[in-house]
Amino acid sequence: MRVLLINHFPLQGSGSGIYTMNIAQELIKEGHEVFVIDIDNQYDTSDYPFQRRTILCDETKNSNPDLKFNFPCFTTHPRSTNTYYNISDDKLEQYVNKFIEITQEVVAEFKPDIIHAQHLWITPYAALQTGVPYVVTAHGTDLMGFRKDERYHKYALEGARNASKIITISRQVYNDTLNLYELPEEQLILNPNGFDDNIFKVKKVDKAELFKKFGLDIVPKKLVSFVGKFTDFKGIDLLIKAARKITDVFPQVAFAFAGDGKLMPDMKKLKAELNLDNVHFLGHQTQIDVASLYNAADVSVVPSRIEPFGLVAIEALACGTPVVATRAGGLPDFVNDKVGQLVEMNNPEALADAIIEELRNNTKQTKGKYAVSYARENYSWNKTLHRVIEIYKGAIET
Repeated sequence: MRVLLINHFPLQGSGSGIYTMNIAQELIKEGHEVFVIDIDNQYDTSDYPFQRRTILCDETKNSNPDLKFNFPCFTTHPRSTNTYYNISDDKLEQYVNKFIEITQEVVAEFKPDIIHAQHLWITPYAALQTGVPYVVTAHGTDLMGFRKDERYHKYALEGARNASKIITISRQVYNDTLNLYELPEEQLILNPNGFDDNIFKVKKVDKAELFKKFGLDIVPKKLVSFVGKFTDFKGIDLLIKAARKITDVFPQVAFAFAGDGKLMPDMKKLKAELNLDNVHFLGHQTQIDVASLYNAADVSVVPSRIEPFGLVAIEALACGTPVVATRAGGLPDFVNDKVGQLVEMNNPEALADAIIEELRNNTKQTKGKYAVSYARENYSWNKTLHRVIEIYKGAIET
């Protein structure tokens, strides 16, 4: 097959970007031809095994961009704090037209059998204009955007209603898509995200060397990790508040936060207010370094207020690290007491108690081995991709 994948974000720094990159790479391994359209404010020079066209943004960084403003987001991205909701109607029109223009150009050249658009947003609408059959993955943040800004409804609804299939990444995203877009149930299919088991796996990590790479001269006795964007719905503030109680019980514990975003200044201020010298902000990290961080950690935490799926939790489990997560969105689909704990949302006390229990009982030793096999058997990209390929075939045949 010849597959065109389109995403609203770069291939690094967002869940849907990683999802797109992983699908593209796995399709290549399976012998398919792949082209990816993404958007960025700089050229990603990574050596990907597939063809790619980047919609270049932001005239402050580039002399001749496709779009003069930085790419908009549903929340934030490490390279953009611009959102869909604060761009003008004129910029919205430019954005939509540019995706249509580039998609049509690539389709004319690449001649795909199927288009796989990411998010129920603008990319499915652009795919619709080409006449090529297409499927869409709803990632959850697109549903947040749908609720927030009615200007996008005409694009999102038309793109959704004409899709051959809509893939949803969790039960909550499935139910919300069904209700928000008023779609027939047979159009939707639940197919959870997968993780890259070539990167996220158990490996030996020298903590001193790892933290030296992060610019820190520490070797923590106990380590709690967080990976994600610094935006409100990720609940970073809840974990920092919980860190105060955890530190009082385990003075030698350290907290490592990998990620970035508009809340970084606020989180640094909260850290100072709580007098937490053991909270370390690492900034955005590569997947390889994130995998090393998971391996070094005793517990990984996903304290989200909203979480469409929670791929970071699966990645941590694949590295043999128990996960403490909130009962948000897709997390209850796979986090259980065999691999960690679930706690109520917006409750730093409950979060702290669960993390303390995992640390006290050294559950990395008791739950870690099962967590690895559990992740591999249920959420590897191999398993996810084969179902996606079947969805492609069905769309092409109808």
